[in-house]
Amino acid sequence: MPKVAVHTAPPRAGADGRGATPTHRRPYDRWKRLFDVLGALVVLTVGAPLLALVALVVLVTHGRPVLFRHTRPGLHGELFDVVKFRTMLHPDPDRGLVTDAQRLTRVGRWLRASSLDELPEFWNVLRGEMSVVGPRPHLVRYLDLYNAEQARRHEVRPGITGLAQVRGRNALSWEAKFGYDVEYVDRRSFLLDLKILLTTVRVVLTREGISAPGAATWHEFTGNAPAPASAPTDDRANASAPADARTDASAPTYARPDASSPADTRTDASSPVYVQPVDGPGPVSSPVDDRDAAYRR
Repeated sequence: MPKVAVHTAPPRAGADGRGATPTHRRPYDRWKRLFDVLGALVVLTVGAPLLALVALVVLVTHGRPVLFRHTRPGLHGELFDVVKFRTMLHPDPDRGLVTDAQRLTRVGRWLRASSLDELPEFWNVLRGEMSVVGPRPHLVRYLDLYNAEQARRHEVRPGITGLAQVRGRNALSWEAKFGYDVEYVDRRSFLLDLKILLTTVRVVLTREGISAPGAATWHEFTGNAPAPASAPTDDRANASAPADARTDASAPTYARPDASSPADTRTDASSPVYVQPVDGPGPVSSPVDDRDAAYRR
């Protein structure tokens, strides 16, 4: 798969005052890869009967293909095909099957609520395209919408579950999701991964945050808000103000809030709902597989 250019954050000063790269390899990264391989082998081997049963259920209820593939950016923006069980019917405008809510079946809802549709992703883990724990892989077109800090989520392999997934999943705003992703990049460790995995079990069982409020799956990320326009200056008021309070060239200037702050991405009913379906061929497709089920994003 080709590699896509990803914005990088500028070097950050280290404790000695000199610049340091935003992330660096840690001794744990090598062990993390070993744990990923062993975990994927165990799940794919021990869970083979369950995988076969789910595949049969999908085949009977949804037809072919049983698996759904979608291209996502991974480590350093390298593209790969994420693999999941299908949870939606093929788009069919004649039958009224267009939006996610219309195409998502009862079986599909159950698979997503139980996170069983994500089991094939352990094949991606075994191939080295994903990790068991890490930021969820989002859409390729989002790469051009991230600011430098948000793009740091691609400094590690994407995961089946992650910090954002155990802190609210799709109930979170995009700003909060990206914040947790970058926090994981900076804090990744064996103990943090273990804590995330244990919490994931609870989140899966309680089925928290499977869908964003007001949406069948999740809301579209549309980028970050532009800088607010500066307010016009009232020269008359300025002229009548005391000398030390006038806004003339000699007065000190103060920086406005950072223009790169993300847009208001509240996931309420007033937010634009992303309804472009993804499970199967058709004129439109939707990243339903990118919703944050408990053990994922």
